[in-house]
Amino acid sequence: MSSKSTQNSKDKEYKPDSSLEQELRPSTWDEYIGQESIKKNLHILLEAARQRGTSSEHILFYGPPGLGKTTLAYLIAKHTNSQIKITSGPSIEKVGDLASILTNLNKGDILFIDEIHRLNKSIEEVLYPAMESGVLDIIIGKGPSARTIQLELPPFTLIAATTRISMLSSPLRSRFSGGIHRLEFYTEREIEKIIDRSSKILKVDSDEGAISEIAKRSRQTPRTANYLLKRCRDYCQVHKVNMNKENVMKTLEMLDIDEVGLSKSDAIVLKTLINKFNGGPVGLHTLAMSISEEPSTVEEFNEPYLIQLGFIERTSRGRVATLAAYSHIGKEPPLDLQNKLIS
Repeated sequence: MSSKSTQNSKDKEYKPDSSLEQELRPSTWDEYIGQESIKKNLHILLEAARQRGTSSEHILFYGPPGLGKTTLAYLIAKHTNSQIKITSGPSIEKVGDLASILTNLNKGDILFIDEIHRLNKSIEEVLYPAMESGVLDIIIGKGPSARTIQLELPPFTLIAATTRISMLSSPLRSRFSGGIHRLEFYTEREIEKIIDRSSKILKVDSDEGAISEIAKRSRQTPRTANYLLKRCRDYCQVHKVNMNKENVMKTLEMLDIDEVGLSKSDAIVLKTLINKFNGGPVGLHTLAMSISEEPSTVEEFNEPYLIQLGFIERTSRGRVATLAAYSHIGKEPPLDLQNKLIS
């Protein structure tokens, strides 16, 4: 075998999946499934700005992770033929960092700031005039000799995303005049369409039963759906079997994902609440300590989906397991369950 063919074989064998997420990301509005209300509003906003020959007003997306906030920013940039500059709240540590980003924008550019709720308050104040008046206020010097100069910025659109909108200050929220949009969880049918599209991109021959099974366990989230699809693909590839419902169920069982999408850690939280604390009520810190986990992890990673499924309720006295939770793990609920839930 020639050295060239050997090299080609190696390239094929070790081809990285580093661009896979980008490939799965929708590149047109038609490919973006779900969030119909947001898409309609954005179409009006962007088309009106195009007809006026101006940049779109600033836009804020919020909602749980994995629902498509970043994808929407990319689609807006593509729709408006604009360059998109991407950063995140934690990356902008100093006022100078933000000033550098803003002064390097060109006319019509889009600046996308992910996790904007993690911006420092002093940096937020520099962002206000940039968003509202298109100027950057820079303070030169210190003390009595300090002076402020204003730099004109080219027209640009700020698109921001956050998973915790309550942490944004009111002055910052009010400056997103293009709209504040909440992304909703997806229906099972929408997730099935997303998985079907991703399967074709990944060149995975999966039947309807396999797609339906993955969709049921995807937590109504496209990112999770694509993750589970890739792991099922890997399992079927290694074991040289077809991707059907049976093999998908084997993969998800190996991943400790149950029939409603609970992960192993979710199940531990639920079973600990029921078996160790008799269904509650129990405080967050006590519950987290009992499973050797950080309270923030339980509150931000496990609880949202458990609450969404109706397995846990938050009461004034703490977390309480619901009738649906007892039914899910196959255990009889206590007689005083209703009193716990209304306390």
